Amino acid sequence: MGTRRTRRQLTALAAAAALAAGLGAPASALAGPATTLATTARPYCGITWGSLAKANAVSHTTGTLSGVRSGRHDCFDRLVLDVAKVPRSLSYDVRYVTTVREDGSGRAVPLKGDADLRIVLRAPAYDDQGRATFTPRSRTNVVDVTGYSTFRQVAWAGSFEGQTTLGLGVRARLPMRVFVLDGPGDGARLVIDVAHRW
Repeated sequence: MGTRRTRRQLTALAAAAALAAGLGAPASALAGPATTLATTARPYCGITWGSLAKANAVSHTTGTLSGVRSGRHDCFDRLVLDVAKVPRSLSYDVRYVTTVREDGSGRAVPLKGDADLRIVLRAPAYDDQGRATFTPRSRTNVVDVTGYSTFRQVAWAGSFEGQTTLGLGVRARLPMRVFVLDGPGDGARLVIDVAHRW
């Protein structure tokens, strides 16, 4: 009876010691292969852009908006604003906002999708004589983005006092990048890419 009790006590002590060791072990040891997978997982398509505002705060450009177009890519959807006669760089501010508002009036611009991206190009869509250099065929659908993975709508928010604003409705608040390319001709292109997912 004494021997049996001793074995039970030894078994209980061994179990308690194993439990204590397990509880005291680092989380990485308990997590096993899942931790290894998490630490070696790569970002979607290698994208590390984030979703914070992107801006280039140089002064207003001397160019004018001449076109808006879009395209689909494997990892992101792209919007391009063509600007004619730009000597150096473009000034812009692109950010997620609660509501995109029209230039001048301040009226809300309704957009499809679960996130609103406001694109401000500090260049007008009219020349020195006030003649339009770009007029969208439709204010609510500046370009057709039907069937795009991320884009839901591109809407016109106006061109007023030397700047032009567009609203881009997207599926969700997703990573985005903004950059400027030279051309065509003496112009430049403001490029906005929004990833298909995180």
